[in-house]
Parts: sequence; structure tokens; C-alpha cells
Amino acid sequence: MWRSGVMATVSFLRLCLVAALLMAFCRAEISSKVGINYGQLGNNLPSPLHSVHLIKSHLKAGRVKIYDANPDILRALRGTDIDVSVMLPNNFIIPVSSNQSLADSWVESSLAPFYPATKIQYLLVGNEILSLPDKTAWHSLVPAMRRIKAALKKHGLNKVKVGTSMAMDVLEASYPPSNGTFRSDIATLVVEPMLRFLNRTKSFYFLDVYPYFPWSRDPYNINLEFAMLESKNITVTDPGSGLVYHNLFDQMVDANIFAMSRLGYPDVRVWIAETGWPNGGDYDQIGANIYNAATYNRNIVKKFLSKPPVGTPARPGRIIPSFVFALYNENQKIGPGTERQFGLLYPNGTGVYEIQLNGDVPKGGYKQLPRSTPYKGRIWCVVAERANRTAVGAALAYACSQGNRTCEAIRPGKECYRPNSLVRHASYAFSAYWSQFKKQGGSCYFDGLATQTIVDPSYGSCKFPSVTL
Repeated sequence: MWRSGVMATVSFLRLCLVAALLMAFCRAEISSKVGINYGQLGNNLPSPLHSVHLIKSHLKAGRVKIYDANPDILRALRGTDIDVSVMLPNNFIIPVSSNQSLADSWVESSLAPFYPATKIQYLLVGNEILSLPDKTAWHSLVPAMRRIKAALKKHGLNKVKVGTSMAMDVLEASYPPSNGTFRSDIATLVVEPMLRFLNRTKSFYFLDVYPYFPWSRDPYNINLEFAMLESKNITVTDPGSGLVYHNLFDQMVDANIFAMSRLGYPDVRVWIAETGWPNGGDYDQIGANIYNAATYNRNIVKKFLSKPPVGTPARPGRIIPSFVFALYNENQKIGPGTERQFGLLYPNGTGVYEIQLNGDVPKGGYKQLPRSTPYKGRIWCVVAERANRTAVGAALAYACSQGNRTCEAIRPGKECYRPNSLVRHASYAFSAYWSQFKKQGGSCYFDGLATQTIVDPSYGSCKFPSVTL
């Protein structure tokens, strides 16, 4: 009996040790280190070797994410203590989804030569695929993830986890957060099998969260300080869940958590693949300036590194692993001017403003940044870049049905009919609707299909209605 008691005690201690090791492993895997997104869409960017030096010494980032498997960058990261996430480019998803040999050869040539000297930990299959109009790519996404996972295992990269990045437009309802619901065109066919894969492989739901965009579309109903995590006194209570929110970021994340729960996956972990605030581009969109960017990014880094972790109202106390966007201002990105001005650094390597991603604050605090004068003038509401054209057509019909004269100028033979373009007509209708109904609560949103601009879209004799700030 004495011997059996001793053996039972030893067995119990072994179990405790194993449990402790597993807990330590999990804590290490999802540590609160803040990373940086290293984009390469610029013709004036420093070399990968110098960029890695800046990531380590200037920003003190613990992680880096790149949008391909650039061998020069992976080589420059060799031997560092930086956790690395790479990406299978979007154009590979369809061919890889049906060809295991192609998946094997991509992993063999793109990742295996650098592993484990380069600490590759995550492989994202595509970037915001479910926000693009190509439905073939949607349906190829999960099969491609499975084949890439099998290829990683074949080449001994078993610890590399597979995911894909998602934008907020995968939701068809996001407010209040407890109403979070995935779009009906992807929920059952794509998202549910993807969540099953992530849950089975203990991977993450990688999410791009930009409070700047919903705020800039509706600055009248969303408080700027609430969007920048700067609010001390503003709270919003979700009537469905009773949860209390102190910032827009938490609302956006929790909308996805509630949406996952609706599909039966309440526990899949969330990783912030991108978040940030533009430091310039006021000529295109409001609120994009250095003061606001510094305020948001400093606050979000503080949240990510808080001890103990604060999580979100739906998942309190949870670590939220993260990447801030982006390393540099990238002058070759397309879209509004804000798209090219999300960097923490200028291409010459100097900081746009003071920030370190390990949470260090200079002795005496940050230097005072001048507040930018809020934009005062005319502003228009136009179709957002990459907006789904079918949805834009429906939104155009809605805008034109709300007032007898809202769309008079884009009828055949009228001054704004030519060119007969869906985007041009919808932009006119959005601006006209907003101008007519703003005082009654109308917004420049249209389910995420619209964006504000201070660049007058009028042409020739066609004058677009506007709102004056």
C-alpha cells in the first residue's frame, strides 16, 4: 500500500509537471509581444537587412509579418529572436487548393531553407480573400489551407500554424457586437469549415481591425476619442449581451467573436493581423494625421501589453497577440492617400512619431505633438475602393428610392448621366442621399460600401451634392 501510494504521488506530480509545461508552452505561444507588418509596396524603402535592424533597435518589435515569403527578408531575420509570420500570396490559393505537389514544392522552396534559423511560426494563406469578388478563390481557401498544412508537416515544419487574414467586411452585422453575424454568402460554405480547421489545428482567427474606417465614415455618431481608445468617460452598453464597451476596437473584435459563436466555435482564439491609423492623407479622408495616429497606436500597444491582460468584454483577461500596421509609409500602394501613410517610420528610417512596440516610454514621456486642426469644409460620400459591385447596385437603388429628387441628375439625358458608370452613379447617389438626409441621421456608410472624401468628384456640368463640416 505504501509503495502504491508513493507511485500514485509520483504519477500525480508527473501529471502536474506535464500540465505546467503545457501551460508554459501555451503562454509562450500566445505571448503579448506586439509585432509589425512589413509591407514592401514602395520604391524608396531600405534594404531588408537595414529594415530588420530598425524593427529590432528602433521599434523593438517582437514579431514581424510579411505579405509573401521574400527570401531576402527571411534571410535577414535569420538568427534573430523575432517571431515571423509569412503569407502565401493570393494568386497561389486556387492552384494550391487542388494540387498537393504544388503546395509541397512551395513550402520546400519558400520556407524550408530558412527554418528553423528564421523563427517562422505562422503561415497565412492569402490576405483578405473573402473581401474580394472572386468566389472561386473563396471556395478554394480552406482546401488550400489544408494542403499547406499537409505540406508543412511533410517538410518537418510541424509547429508552423496555418491561418488566413479576415477583414471586418466578412460580417453582415456587427453592431451591437452581440449581433455579430457572418455574411450569408460565406458563413456556411467557407467560414464554418475554416473555423473547424482552425479549431482542430489550434490555430488563430487572424483579423484586421481598423477603428479609423468606421469612425471616418460616420464621425457624427462615433466619438473620435472612443475610436482612438482615448475616452475616459464614454461607455456603450450592448443591449443584447449587457457588456459595457469603452472603445470601438473592442466592439469590432467582439462582433467577430459573437459571429464565431453563432457558427458553433466560441473558443477559437483571435489574433489581430493588422491594426493602425493613417498619419496623413487629410486631402482624401478626414482625421488622418500624425497626432491621431500616434494617439491610437500608443493606446493600442498599451492595451495589448497590459498586465494582467485586459482582453475584450466578451473575452476578459485574454492575451490578444497582434501586429501593428505598418513599418513604413509605402508610396506605391493604390487607393486614397491614407493608404500610403500608415507607417510608423518614413522610408528614410526615421520615426513618424515616437513609439516602441515593447511598450517603453521615453523618460519624461512622449514629446508633445501638435493637434491637427479638424477639417472644415465640404465633404462628399463616394463608393469605397473594392466595394462589391452587386451590393453597390442595391445601395444605389436604395439611395435613389429615399427622395424624389435624390437621383434626378443621373437619370438618362440629365447632366450626370454620362458616363453611364455604376460607380459614378452610385457615388452621386450616395453624396446626394447624405446631403439630403444627414440632419435626420443619414450617414455615409451604406453597409461599408461608401467612404468620405474631401476631393470634389464633380466633373463638367455635373456637380455632386456635399456636406459642409
